[in-house]
Amino acid sequence: MQTISVTRLIAIIAFAFAVPAAASDWVEKSNEHAQIVLDVLAKLSPEGAGQLGVDGLDEEISDLGPGIHERTQKLSRDLLTELQSRRTRETDSKVRQDLGILIQAVEDSIRSADLNYEQMLPYFNINQTIFFGVRGIIDPQNSRDRYPAAIARLEKYAGLTEGYEPFTEQAKARTRERFDVDGLVGPYRGEVEQDLERADTMINGIEELLAGTDLQGWQEGYEAVAAQMRDYNDFVRAEVLPRARDDYRLPPDLYADALRNWGVDATPEELIEQATKGYMDIRGEMEALAPLIAAEKGYDTNDYREVIAQLKRDGAIDGDKLLDHYNAVLRDIEEIIVREKLISLPERDAGIRIASAAETAAQPAPHLQPPRLIGNTGEYPYFVIPLLTQNEDGSWQQTDDTYEAGAWTLTAHEARPGHEMQFSSIVESGVSITRAVFAFNSVNVEGWGLYAEAIVRPFLPLEGQLISLQYRLMRAGRMFLDPMLNLGLITPEEAKSLIMNDMAIGESWAQNEVERYTYRMPGQATAYYYGYSKMQALRAQTELKLRDKFDQQAFHDFILDQGMLPPHILKQAVMTEFVPGQLN
Repeated sequence: MQTISVTRLIAIIAFAFAVPAAASDWVEKSNEHAQIVLDVLAKLSPEGAGQLGVDGLDEEISDLGPGIHERTQKLSRDLLTELQSRRTRETDSKVRQDLGILIQAVEDSIRSADLNYEQMLPYFNINQTIFFGVRGIIDPQNSRDRYPAAIARLEKYAGLTEGYEPFTEQAKARTRERFDVDGLVGPYRGEVEQDLERADTMINGIEELLAGTDLQGWQEGYEAVAAQMRDYNDFVRAEVLPRARDDYRLPPDLYADALRNWGVDATPEELIEQATKGYMDIRGEMEALAPLIAAEKGYDTNDYREVIAQLKRDGAIDGDKLLDHYNAVLRDIEEIIVREKLISLPERDAGIRIASAAETAAQPAPHLQPPRLIGNTGEYPYFVIPLLTQNEDGSWQQTDDTYEAGAWTLTAHEARPGHEMQFSSIVESGVSITRAVFAFNSVNVEGWGLYAEAIVRPFLPLEGQLISLQYRLMRAGRMFLDPMLNLGLITPEEAKSLIMNDMAIGESWAQNEVERYTYRMPGQATAYYYGYSKMQALRAQTELKLRDKFDQQAFHDFILDQGMLPPHILKQAVMTEFVPGQLN
């Protein structure tokens, strides 16, 4: 839902985690300031605030009523004024820093909302919104006591509760009222068509969630909302598709805004320059490593692309064995982490699970599922692997995530020492809500994930090292393909061909990549290699300061203990706190 100013805050929530009750004085003060942001968020998107753990919102739904843009912006601007006033009065340096992070988040939200409202026709993926509205409550990590609220929420979506209009009708009205505004750009046709293709999976997924519980009396609400969702899809076909744009590219100022929101403070041209250089360096490493693997495996080729193809063929994992294999790889990586003293491991196990069909349709890539942030009672993140389907002959369809050599790097990125450890540290270390949530951007999150791959790679089997380099090559490719596509310097067909033929990525993943750059999340994919470069630079500069006193385990533990700090603030913390502490 790109027309309301909570868009950036909701993106933040997707990776939010819990802050323990035992917090230092400055953290408690900071959390008091963060609370007023949460209060506004609860009014605008109770589903998102509820996922954070804000109590009392499980039955509530987002507001799409008349004047939502104006009302949202007024709330946001009033919030901004209050935060600025509080920063003026605050004397604690860390709390002031957190207030600055909150102010930046709200300013970014206001700017993005205005840009979208002034230039884009509102378009809502209602199927996905309602599915995740129910999925946010019916979750194995949630208390069973919360489940009945899903029925109340569903009935409000359907307009069966007094005082509530069907959610789909509100969405229609918000789009229709902007039809006659001159100069608005419609949603990208490919995006709308794909949303419609996946609509039945979302609708059926809601029924599967409800039917998989012992809840009673949900059928009326479900049948009403399912019919409304199908009617909404007819509206999209009849009234939105004819207004959709054929050119996936965003207006230039909206693309620049997207880069800023993901945490990237470079121009598209600078990204292309940096990434193409890195791409060639990584490819050179792969060309040197591939012959060693070919000799070890008995392959009759030295071409890294052909070696990767044979690794995929020889190491294919069946869908019913996927979970066991990833758990075994995780245990092996944990042994490496302990042996090489890379980082301090939590005492508890990391969670891995297979996604449902609806979750896979909504998010077809492996990812981390976070628990709630506030009121956390022991919930932790899960590494989620997309569901594989079985062919009629009993064989399993394969992806780039379902072969043995690829499992190493994916586990290092999503689980340990990557995102699972990154966010688990936030749960356990007691950082402020601001540093756990509102400082989030893809640069600091995904930069750590790619860096985590790099610190494990030297200790992997050769085939695991090659695929780790391939994944890094893919991330460098993202950092130049995304801006090149959005500047019109390359076509989607050319980008997909490069991904498949030079990066040795499968057709399905390559297609998802092109969709990601062009209309799903323009700008976001640049953040991986950009953030990784920031982390590598910070480590090098820290080593230069400490020399023989550099302790990588202590360095990595310190980094994770800081929460989701932007690179420039993280660097300041390392140089003013970590380095002096190690030198003493």
